[in-house]
Amino acid sequence: MENELPKRKLLRWRGFDYNRHGTYFVTFCTHERKNTLSHIVGAIHESPAPELTEYGNLVEKFIKETEKRFGVSVDRYVIMPNHVHLVLVVEASEECPSIPPIQARSLLSKIIGYIKANTAKEIHKRDEGVVIWQRGFYDRVVRNREEYNEIIKYIRENPLCWQMGIAEDW
Repeated sequence: MENELPKRKLLRWRGFDYNRHGTYFVTFCTHERKNTLSHIVGAIHESPAPELTEYGNLVEKFIKETEKRFGVSVDRYVIMPNHVHLVLVVEASEECPSIPPIQARSLLSKIIGYIKANTAKEIHKRDEGVVIWQRGFYDRVVRNREEYNEIIKYIRENPLCWQMGIAEDW
């Protein structure tokens, strides 16, 4: 018993096929939640917004490339100082022909892996040894229009909440 490794919490919805069409709300965080991706600028009454750092610009670049590369839609996203929220819409269950067929990893995992790996690779070219990402990501399958609207509102208001010091609940 002493030599057993700790059990990791499963982050995916057990039994759900992440390769099928649907809408997904995804969050991934920086290593040790360091504020390296953006700065929130603007007064509370002026609708604060993220001002991207060099690292944040790289994240945005690879987010935008996912639509063409994977045949999905990035409906909304926000790059916060230490995390990213995005809403992905998978219109079809097949990937682009240029990408090998799915084996053990889901399309969603491949998309987030693509963003994180390529961002890290570009950062390492400039700042060798920097660890940018926390392991894994969090996702939620968007189940209905009401939930979708709540998530979009949350993404839109996230910079304001950050400025006000309101903790996240996603």
